[in-house]
Order: sequence, then structure tokens, then C-alpha cells
Amino acid sequence: MDLGDCIKKVREAKGLSQKEVALASKIDTSNYSKIESGKTDPAFSSVVKIAKALGVELADLFKADAILKDINSFDKSLMEKMALIEQLDKKEKAAFYSVLDAFIGKKKLKDALSSALQGAE
Repeated sequence: MDLGDCIKKVREAKGLSQKEVALASKIDTSNYSKIESGKTDPAFSSVVKIAKALGVELADLFKADAILKDINSFDKSLMEKMALIEQLDKKEKAAFYSVLDAFIGKKKLKDALSSALQGAE
């Protein structure tokens, strides 16, 4: 299986369109299509971007059959959200991550208090 086929297999397993992956990897949709169909050999930097957009390690693109069993629909929604977050400007990203950090901090505090209360019983 060549690289284009492997990329296509991973993309389809994640339920993503060519346009979604091209957008997330900042590659022209037409060029991305040519990569998947094997009509062009991608630059290494493009392969790195595609792997990142698909949420897989670079090496995983060359062994698509082995990793497909680990892919589920949660990955798709998470990747779509990450692609949208990456499109935010610097100030919006900072605000988003501040809110996310607050929720994570709240969860950690809740878990720590719960654990301390259970230990006191």
C-alpha cells in the first residue's frame, strides 16, 4: 500500500472528508486530493502536516492497517474541534485555554477534596 492509500484509509476511518483534512493541514484541497490518489509525491513537510491533522504519528501513516482498530468517532469530533481551535487568533486561543485550564483545575480540586474526605472517614 502506498502513502496516498494509507492516508486515505486513515482519513476515511476517522470519518473525515478530504476538505476537512486539507483545511486542518493547510494544504490546498486539490493538492491534497492528488496526494491521496498518488498523482503527486508530497513534500515531507506536507506529510507531517497531514499526520498532525489526522491525529496520528508520522510513522502511523505508513502502517494504516495496524492503527485503524484504535480509531473511533470520538477522534473525529476531537480533531474537528482542534482544527477550529487552531484557526482562532492568538488572543482567542489564550482565552480558550484559560477557560479550559479553569475547568481542569476545578476537576483536580474536586478530586483532591473528594479523596481527602474519603481518607478522613
